[in-house]
Amino acid sequence: MESISGIRWIFNPGARELYYSKVPVKAFAENEVKAVREFHKGFTEYKPTPLHRLDNMARRLGVNSIWVKDESRRFGLNAFKVLGGSYAIGKYISSKLGIDMREVSFEKLKSAAQREKLGRTVFVTATDGNHGRGVAWAANRLGQESVVFLPKGAASARLENIRKEGAKACVLDLNYDDSVRYAKEYADRHGGVFVQDTAWEGYTEIPGWIMQGYATIAHEITGQLEVHGIHEPTHIFLQAGVGSFAASIQAYFADKYKENRPVTAVVEPNKADCIFKSAAINDGRAHTVTGSLDTIMAGLACGEPNTVAWDILRDYSDMFFSCADYVSARGTRVLANPVGSDPRIVSGESGSVGIGLLTLLLDREEYREAVRLLGIDRDSIIVFISTEGNTDPVGYRKIVWDGFLPTPGE
Repeated sequence: MESISGIRWIFNPGARELYYSKVPVKAFAENEVKAVREFHKGFTEYKPTPLHRLDNMARRLGVNSIWVKDESRRFGLNAFKVLGGSYAIGKYISSKLGIDMREVSFEKLKSAAQREKLGRTVFVTATDGNHGRGVAWAANRLGQESVVFLPKGAASARLENIRKEGAKACVLDLNYDDSVRYAKEYADRHGGVFVQDTAWEGYTEIPGWIMQGYATIAHEITGQLEVHGIHEPTHIFLQAGVGSFAASIQAYFADKYKENRPVTAVVEPNKADCIFKSAAINDGRAHTVTGSLDTIMAGLACGEPNTVAWDILRDYSDMFFSCADYVSARGTRVLANPVGSDPRIVSGESGSVGIGLLTLLLDREEYREAVRLLGIDRDSIIVFISTEGNTDPVGYRKIVWDGFLPTPGE
């Protein structure tokens, strides 16, 4: 483990060991993910989100190319999470109705006839904002109800956006992980369906569906890169909360590219770095981080890993990073103030930490060893996924307008 100026990292040499000795990722095989994307195409709002090429930044940092997937454009909801919630709810409804989801349209699932067969269903979840909004949106579109709980400190804009999607929603005086437990107990007491993107023993099916839903992003990325003649990106930076999103993208690339998969860096806030802690203890098991989980990266403020996701990240990820909040703030400012003619990208705190980290790694001499371990050089093709836009407009303005959380030494 190395640590410099609020950035810690762990190199995982085992990630490049024999591919077939690792945990299977067949649930994220091409044919499976293609079917997931077909479901998402059934929404009238669906279209692939942009994959921006930052050529001027790439030249400045000395790499071949930098690509940023902009999930602020997803379904008009300003974040990627709806992909997981909508797919999981669709899978749940189709399974209850005895319908093969590959053979049914979204329009059929939401029809009055199917709602009458299913009966009243209430979907319950806990969220830092984006996941809950996605669940509420999907439930509403499918003619069902939702109840959403947010942890203490949740931005008022996130609460109101969830309510606008038709959910009953409130903020609890609990941290994220305790809010998840509260939501589970509420669902059990009231006969609701618990829809959470984390997993534990005895609760894996719905989280697995959510993770499959996220893989639509990776499927879009590969097609978008191939248009530019890129068949194998060399690196990808993936941010992690419970790890569901990162593991979903990692699993798709691992199955598609096998031993030639991109070098993967998993990035977390240092106040909620449960994946990093699990890698540091290095006993193969998932470990938790406790406390207030107080970070500006609200969507990543999770102390308990998804155990299914952890197994994937443990086996396939090349490096794990734990970052102070200033790294994310830097990334938000970098994307809001592009180099030359590069496109401007509005990226919230949970979406920008990877690009903030890369600029520090390549700008500063003290991080040369981390760059060497990652194998980043002038031929590197590096992909990032900005998972949210300015979902907290007040916080976003503080960072971009007022310089909140400046980079040390600048």
